[in-house]
Amino acid sequence: MAIKRSYFVFLQALLITIVVFIVGFYIGISVEAGRTAQVNNYFTQSETSLVDILALNKLVGSGLLTCQDLIESNRVLLDRVYNEASELDQYEESGKLTDSLKTLHQKYDVLRTYLWINSIEIKRECVENFPTIVYIYNHDEKDLMKKAEQNVWSKLLLEVKNENKEVHLIPIAQDSNLESLNLLIKNYGIKSFPAVIVNEKDVFYEFPTKEEILSLINNSSQ
Repeated sequence: MAIKRSYFVFLQALLITIVVFIVGFYIGISVEAGRTAQVNNYFTQSETSLVDILALNKLVGSGLLTCQDLIESNRVLLDRVYNEASELDQYEESGKLTDSLKTLHQKYDVLRTYLWINSIEIKRECVENFPTIVYIYNHDEKDLMKKAEQNVWSKLLLEVKNENKEVHLIPIAQDSNLESLNLLIKNYGIKSFPAVIVNEKDVFYEFPTKEEILSLINNSSQ
């Protein structure tokens, strides 16, 4: 009798284990499917932004738009790409799909590099000036001190952006291995990261005060 009771207890435990495993398996599939759908959504957003940026690039120098329209469109696209990439960063912290996310980061770095080039071209084309801040960093930074430094830079530059909405803030990961970006970095003689370029003139490796940066960008707009 005791043997039968033990046998039924064993079957019950086995059945519960199987049910828990199956439920967990399907939950895992659902979560992964949700992540895949979200990553696909980011891919779609990035493709849309790319087409929009390419269209803007064609308009630079065409004479079809005023300089103010070109400047505002470039800023709007930069803000859109910045927000999309920020959402991706938050998603990456809780997600997996490392290869897909890494590819997405590279796509957004391509978009921001393209918009940086657009900014330079618009400044050449137009009499009006506008402030740009390009932040070059390492996305896959391993050094904890450097990661902490990059976090401080990110917060500082975001504060500057929040105080002056006209700023074209362009953060780009240099370890995305983009040839166009590498050439731009070489042009400025930058060999250590993080580095910040203000108005294509002043390069910072050490932290300035927020007031120093605001003074530079405000003077550029006058």
